Amino acid sequence: MKRIMILLAALCFFVLVGCGNQQTNEEQAGSENEGSEETVTYPSETGPVEIPTDPQRIVALTNAPNVFALDGPLVGVDEWTKANPLFAEDLKDVPVVSENEPESVLAQEPDLIIAGSHMENIDELEKIAPTIVYTWGKLDYLEQQLEIGKLLNKEEEAQAWIDDFTERAQAAGDKIKEAYGEDVSVTVFETDAKNFYVYGDSWARGTELLYQAMELQMPEKVEADAQEDGYYTLSQEVLPEYAGDFIVLSKSGDDNTFMESDTWQSIPAVQNDQVIEIDTEEASYSDPITLEHLLGIFEQGFDK
Repeated sequence: MKRIMILLAALCFFVLVGCGNQQTNEEQAGSENEGSEETVTYPSETGPVEIPTDPQRIVALTNAPNVFALDGPLVGVDEWTKANPLFAEDLKDVPVVSENEPESVLAQEPDLIIAGSHMENIDELEKIAPTIVYTWGKLDYLEQQLEIGKLLNKEEEAQAWIDDFTERAQAAGDKIKEAYGEDVSVTVFETDAKNFYVYGDSWARGTELLYQAMELQMPEKVEADAQEDGYYTLSQEVLPEYAGDFIVLSKSGDDNTFMESDTWQSIPAVQNDQVIEIDTEEASYSDPITLEHLLGIFEQGFDK
């Protein structure tokens, strides 16, 4: 009888320990789940929005490259980012979504959506998940990256890149001016073989890097015609009037016959082999990855 009582007592002990362990595990799991659902109020341009402290499923209808540069967990991006050669491989498994098809966004079960103020169906997106809206051009390229850092709880990381990149870009600009003079000028042309454009200092294609970070000069005619609107449409015949000491040529497509024309060949920068070619698709954003890519191209292109 005593032996039976001892066995029963031992059995009760193990049952109680097992229950205690199960309760502890459940409490720990509950604590982990509770932590993952923590929120913070983000002061967006449309007003305060309650967002996850550490978002884990981000749909970026705009600014996807900025999010990607900070290792933000993207589960949906716009078609242009997906097609960009700088991101295509890394984002090959991330679905393309559209604000015009809110159901495509809903299917990704996002916990955060980033959209542009010009987009339609913002109200529908806000029903799916907390939605942060940015107006293109309201922030400069560095402010925008810092803002994305704040949104993703990675402000220090974003600021560290800004400080480092600014210093390196400034040094690259100083080296160019030392080699070619303080007033050395550069023009950013773009062509799709049908149309020609010239850009101001904040229209991607490396313009922020060349004119703002590296502080290179913009030809007066470019400043007069392109700076206010950001770009200016040209005819091939007037290209020489806008050309600086150096030309950055943003190209898309394979038709480069204009480069054989007397007009193009008459430009001093062309004659002096001071033309730096970039791929339009790779240069259409001003995020850290794109800017680092272009900085490398420019450092090599100006070093002739």
